[in-house]
Amino acid sequence: MIVKIVSLFLVGMVVLAMFGKLRFPGQKTLAAAKCSKCGKYKIGKGPCPCTRGIGK
Repeated sequence: MIVKIVSLFLVGMVVLAMFGKLRFPGQKTLAAAKCSKCGKYKIGKGPCPCTRGIGK
């Protein structure tokens, strides 16, 4: 009985690991929303505060 529970747990972990490796749509746009200099996420359409000298 315990062997069956452990094996089902391990199979479940393998399935979760496979889903974790999937690429979800919208990941490229999320990566493009980061500032190339400081790495923070840009909010809105304006430039990053690090390029304007604000927030230092």
